[in-house]
Amino acid sequence: MKYIGAHVSAAGGVENAPVNAHRIGATAFAFFTRNQRQWHARPLAKESVDAFKANCADLGFGPGQILPHSSYLINLGHPAKEGLEKSRKAFLDEMQRCETLGLMYLNFHPGSHLKEISESRCIARVAESIDLALDDTLGVTAVIEITAGQGSNIGYRFEHLAQIIDAVEDKSRVGVCLDTCHMFAAGYELRSLADCEKTFAEFGQIVGFDSLCGMHLNGSKAEFGSRLDRHHSLQQGFLGMTVFEYIVRDSRFDGIPLVLETIDETLWPEEIALLKKLAIGRGSARSGAAE
Repeated sequence: MKYIGAHVSAAGGVENAPVNAHRIGATAFAFFTRNQRQWHARPLAKESVDAFKANCADLGFGPGQILPHSSYLINLGHPAKEGLEKSRKAFLDEMQRCETLGLMYLNFHPGSHLKEISESRCIARVAESIDLALDDTLGVTAVIEITAGQGSNIGYRFEHLAQIIDAVEDKSRVGVCLDTCHMFAAGYELRSLADCEKTFAEFGQIVGFDSLCGMHLNGSKAEFGSRLDRHHSLQQGFLGMTVFEYIVRDSRFDGIPLVLETIDETLWPEEIALLKKLAIGRGSARSGAAE
């Protein structure tokens, strides 16, 4: 089963996110559980939590179809003590919000070394930060998103993701989100069937599909290997459609949220419908090779 959707608005309350997702024909969705531009947020109201759970149940969204996204302010590999503690506190709050909402994932960008510490030290700090959050929560998996490698960001190589997972104590509650735009910008080729076979085989060998909890399906405004995080609509930009057809026809990507973060939300119903149509032809495509 393919769960396909988009990162929808939760304006007016988290309970509106599943409604907004259903309205565009989604069977999966992402959203922010709090204002992602602010460090502090009011606790979730019981009425909103109850309404969120009821709306998800009524509209057919189970926890495995929902991929909440953390604030972009959070840097779990921050080189300075104050910035690191602030980020860890905010991350724990978001993990606890997901726990309160009955969700199983929290997707996040791993962090940046800010050119003040090494990549390896930054990776170690991210793992330490995840451990602290897992110790104070139950049932929520920390989902590390691959980055484009822009600026001083880590997480732009499969090896980085594997190193973080290897360093986390409870590996049953840490996973990965792959973003097609980020992968392409980071130097993972995806423009042909052979490219997809090679890149995802490499992912399977280094990280493993058992760790894949979700994907962001985005076109790319930036060129291959540019290390620039510039999303585009599916049928526009430098990436092309091959990778999206590959994903929706491959059983290794079944049962996880496949979420659009493309730049024109007016196209989301059309893009979701297109991906669903492409998935219908999956019988003629590969159905999961050995990892």
